[in-house]
Amino acid sequence: MAPKDHSPRTVHDIVGVGFGPSNLGMAIALAERGHEGRALDGVFLERQESFGWHRGMLIDDATMQVSFLKDLVTTRNPASDFSFLSFLHHVGRLHDFINHKTLFPLRQEFHDYLSWCADRVDDQVRYGHEVTEVRPVRSGGRVTELDVLARDRAGRDVVLRTRNVVFGPGLRPRMPEGIGQSDRIWHNEYLLTRLAELPADADPRSFAVVGAGQSAAEVADHLHRRFPRAEVHAILSRYGYSPSDDSPFANRIFDPEAVDAFHTAPEDVKKQLMGYHRNTNYSVVDPALIEELYRRHYAEKVHGDQRLYLHNTSRVADLADGAHGVSVAVEDLVTGKQTPVTADYAVFATGYHPAAPLPLLGDLAEQVVTTPDGLPVVERDYRVVTHASLTCGLYLQGGTEHTHGVSSSLLSNIATRVAQILDAIETPGNA
Repeated sequence: MAPKDHSPRTVHDIVGVGFGPSNLGMAIALAERGHEGRALDGVFLERQESFGWHRGMLIDDATMQVSFLKDLVTTRNPASDFSFLSFLHHVGRLHDFINHKTLFPLRQEFHDYLSWCADRVDDQVRYGHEVTEVRPVRSGGRVTELDVLARDRAGRDVVLRTRNVVFGPGLRPRMPEGIGQSDRIWHNEYLLTRLAELPADADPRSFAVVGAGQSAAEVADHLHRRFPRAEVHAILSRYGYSPSDDSPFANRIFDPEAVDAFHTAPEDVKKQLMGYHRNTNYSVVDPALIEELYRRHYAEKVHGDQRLYLHNTSRVADLADGAHGVSVAVEDLVTGKQTPVTADYAVFATGYHPAAPLPLLGDLAEQVVTTPDGLPVVERDYRVVTHASLTCGLYLQGGTEHTHGVSSSLLSNIATRVAQILDAIETPGNA
């Protein structure tokens, strides 16, 4: 359907699609550059009604896996008053946090920090706006501007014209093929939301938790503690939970210099590096949580009152969702033996995949240069490589693991990444 707004409009320097931590970091950088007299105009469109970041996993005692020094600004501008330390000072907890002697704040506290930042730049954001399409604006046979179409919370069509689009679409929950979510089957992304919706008199007696990473371990731990009469069946394809590598040398993989090296590396070297360093981020668990789960599991064996069951080297071979529970056939990958597990609810902590922004481009996608695997070719400054007839900028914040490495969608590099994108846009001829 054609947009209703055909009137002349402002041409923005940037329209951001999505307003998670990455584009929030960009909004802050825009505000700070504006104070320095380096003004670029930016507007961000977010389908949620307010800022939120993985709300369903804000478990009370869950901590960040990233140092607070890798917040939205510090590595770009250590003097910024948008830092996590500035937030602590604002809420009166700076000395308390210092006395805590940790680099890793509670996840809820970091969410509060992100929300505090978002509130301070909300003049740049339009919440309740879902982007539906990006259309070309042609001049002299070239695409020189872009119209970003969105639908607001009232169902009205909105059009913003821009010279650059920065996609920060975030991640989408991944479920195993053939398994959908229901009232009894959830992705861990919605854990706390779903638990809050349970009837007040609900008394679950059994949960199945599928997955071997940090989220899976946190879900198993949370359910085991929250429901003291319930069994928790953890189903993981590995022999056990694997520890994350948080050592100083391994953590260099998240440094900007490592991104430089990865981006210029040959394809076979990129694959090797990803294989070598997957245990810094993928399907790995904080060692302290592993120790706690093992301690609890062993203590239950000693006392003869087992509630935490670990189905190692196993997979879900079959699953049936019924009115009174979920029937899971757990298959041992070594022996092939299947064990039936009946659970009130099944939680799949099976990861995420990056939301693909290219479908929003429609026919414009033909202008994007892609790899043999169909992925976009992306410059070091996160600009998508396009044919010469498209002169405006498409930038990605996420979905660049194949070109920029493991840190492409993580908090670690937000501050430096947004600076690199804005520097590129400020280059004469780009903005």
